[in-house]
Amino acid sequence: MLHTATSTTPLHSPELEGGVKGIVSDWSADQQSFKKVPWGKAMMWIFLVSDTFIFSIFLISYMTARMSATDPWPHSSEIFALTIAGKSIPLVLIALMTFILITSSGTMAMAVNFGYRKNRKVTFILLMITAFLGASFVGMQAFEWTKLIVEEGIRPWGNPLGAAQFGSVFFMVTGFHGTHVSIGVIFLIIVAIKVYRGDLDNERPGFLTGRKGNYEIVEIVGLYWHFVDLVWVFIFAFFYLW
Repeated sequence: MLHTATSTTPLHSPELEGGVKGIVSDWSADQQSFKKVPWGKAMMWIFLVSDTFIFSIFLISYMTARMSATDPWPHSSEIFALTIAGKSIPLVLIALMTFILITSSGTMAMAVNFGYRKNRKVTFILLMITAFLGASFVGMQAFEWTKLIVEEGIRPWGNPLGAAQFGSVFFMVTGFHGTHVSIGVIFLIIVAIKVYRGDLDNERPGFLTGRKGNYEIVEIVGLYWHFVDLVWVFIFAFFYLW
């Protein structure tokens, strides 16, 4: 009685070469590594990696400007304080903004989860809650800017409270991040409307519709949103705690 030999090696698995040449050959075979990754998700990851470099350059520029400043740098506990009931509370607004963004990451993760479960109603609600939290963050940042400009007299080109570089670096970095949050809110609302109308289930032609019955666009927007939240953690640490 004959027995056919079975192999645990996949039929399409290429035979790898040894040494440095094998390493180069393995890493260059991107069609094997990323074959099953959706195109939109791959492009979002590439965008996020490039955006990471931009934010890194901004934060490094901030550290360079702060360490090279000859005038004293403003104390964050004083300049970002709010007066409530006659008492000056340091960083209370910034702490609330950080809490809001962290909470929005939780609702976004839940939206992705329920999206892949094809639960349109809950996904729509969670996306709208995330968009509301993001819009609240932008509104608080606008209030913070107004306070610094009107009450403190800080401008991108000057700072009466100390080093002139503070205003230019602060408005550049926080403004760039705020723009990202604002764009994210717009995309969240667009995706939420499409989920509510059933565009993702019926493959209705239009912007960001995707393939029929596929909710991967919710995950792609979620990747962007989590990135924005993570960047804020670094901005919070560098600008407000340092």
